[in-house]
Amino acid sequence: SLVAALGKAVRKNYPKISDNPDYTSIVSQRHFERLQVLLGQAVQAGAREIVLTGEGDNLSPKQRRMAPTIVLGATPEMAIMQEEIFGPLLPILPYDTLDEALAFVNARERPLALYGFGDDARFRERILSETISGGVTLNDCLLHYAQEEQPFGGVGASGIGAYHGEWGFRAFSKEKPVFVQSRLNAIPLLLPPFGKMFERMAGFMRRMI
Repeated sequence: SLVAALGKAVRKNYPKISDNPDYTSIVSQRHFERLQVLLGQAVQAGAREIVLTGEGDNLSPKQRRMAPTIVLGATPEMAIMQEEIFGPLLPILPYDTLDEALAFVNARERPLALYGFGDDARFRERILSETISGGVTLNDCLLHYAQEEQPFGGVGASGIGAYHGEWGFRAFSKEKPVFVQSRLNAIPLLLPPFGKMFERMAGFMRRMI
């Protein structure tokens, strides 16, 4: 199963979390406590947590470390499903068909990133054509962000605009348009009193629009 495969991978890479130089800490005490609250609220509301490390040091408050943890039975109403987690908590929601999964994604705010796993070409095409997100990585996570030759940014609730390379220059710059009127121009023909020439020019501009 997916849970078993994830557990095997985590135990191989991180047999323990305390005093492990390869395992990072949560950025601050406030965010460490926020993650504990998200997990605690989910469990209290009926979800089940599965800690993936092989040792008992699943929580290291002094080091602000939490073990990789899967959350089963989470529901869309839970805070852990409504906030950006930024921590080692992974809610898993099962689905029976791809239609069901796509409908779940499309019923919510546009995500900043979408990750699809699988080698079936039709599966990939449906994910790309039937969802809207800031960016997509297939068969991995996060790496669309590292592509300097692609724009990175959100859409809708996940953000506006994009950066990287030329896109970043445009996103963080303000273009100042300047128009200089020529000494010879048609503006006098558009001023009152209005006559036949004005009517002809107005009709021409309406057709252009």
